[in-house]
Amino acid sequence: MKKIRIFLIALCSIFIVSCESNTYSEIGRPAGNPTYEANIEHIIEHNCLSCHYGAIQYPNLETYEGVKNACLNANLVCRIESEDCGIRMPQGGSLPQTDIDLIKLWVANGFVEE
Repeated sequence: MKKIRIFLIALCSIFIVSCESNTYSEIGRPAGNPTYEANIEHIIEHNCLSCHYGAIQYPNLETYEGVKNACLNANLVCRIESEDCGIRMPQGGSLPQTDIDLIKLWVANGFVEE
């Protein structure tokens, strides 16, 4: 009985120590050539569209053109990186740095759509 208890305690300890809070997005590397459809659209849908959809809140980020326009004219990159351009977005909590880096790379590569 004592051996079983020691084994269970050791097993539980290993389980607890092995748990991490990192998501794939936080540990994955940015793609070399991100595109809107393959990379950016997913980030925007899951982090921005609850507010920036339709006429709810400017800028509208539901389309490729809307996101591109927000990068060019509404300081999207600055707003997701820091508070230098106003309230940091998204308001519920910052994006993982890998997502920010991916968006910046997409902008630097010329807003590739497909």
